[in-house]
Amino acid sequence: MTGGSKGIGLAITRAFLRAGMRVAICGRDNDALARAQAELGASPEQLLAVRCDVGRFEDVSHLFETLKVEWGGLDVLVNNAGVGRFASVDEITLEDWRSVIDTNLSGPFYCVKAAVPMMKARGGGFILNIGSLAGKNPFSGGAAYNASKFGLNGFSEAAMMDLRQVGIRVSQIMPGSVQTEFSPGGGGADARWKLSPEQVAETALHLISMPDRNLASRVEMRPSRPPKR
Repeated sequence: MTGGSKGIGLAITRAFLRAGMRVAICGRDNDALARAQAELGASPEQLLAVRCDVGRFEDVSHLFETLKVEWGGLDVLVNNAGVGRFASVDEITLEDWRSVIDTNLSGPFYCVKAAVPMMKARGGGFILNIGSLAGKNPFSGGAAYNASKFGLNGFSEAAMMDLRQVGIRVSQIMPGSVQTEFSPGGGGADARWKLSPEQVAETALHLISMPDRNLASRVEMRPSRPPKR
C-alpha cells in the first residue's frame, strides 16, 4: 500500500486488516508512518511500515526487497501515493512538475515493475491503482496533476491487457471529491457531501475480492449529491 499513512491509503489499510490481510504500508514521512501504526494498532506480523519515496526507483527496489525478505512477496499491490501541485501551465515550476509526474505516474510504474515478477512466481495477483476523475476531466491549474492522472489511466489499461494472461488482474478506482486533507477545501464538516475515504476503501476491498474470472477494470466514484453551482 503506497501512501498508506493517511487519507484513502490509511482507510484501505484499515479495511484490509479487518478482512484478515497482512498489509505493508509505505510513505515518505517516518513520523506519519509511526502515527499510522499506532492508530491502526495491528501487530508487527500484520502490519509492516517502510519509508519509501515511490518517485525514486531505488526506494521502490528496497521496499519490494523488504517485502520479499519479510513475507516472501505479495499478492496485492495498491498504488495510492499521490501529490498535487496546482498552478497555471506557464507558472508551474519544473520542480513541481517533476514531483507530480514522478510520484503519480512513474511511482506506479516502478511499483508494478518490481511487483510483477513476485506475483508471477506466486501464480498471480491483483494490482489496484487509485486514480482520479481528474484523469478524464481537465481543469484550470491542473496541468501537472491532470497529465499524471490521464497518464495513469492509459498505464492502467495497458498493464491490464499486458498482465491478465498471466493471472494478474489490474484495476483502477477513479474517485471524485473525497473528504481528506488532500482535497480542495480539506476534510472538515463543510465537506460532508464528499465521498469518505472509507467508501473508497470498501470499493477497493470489493474489487480485490471478486472471483478470479471477474475484472472491473475501472470504477468511477462520485459524490451522489454535490453542492449546486
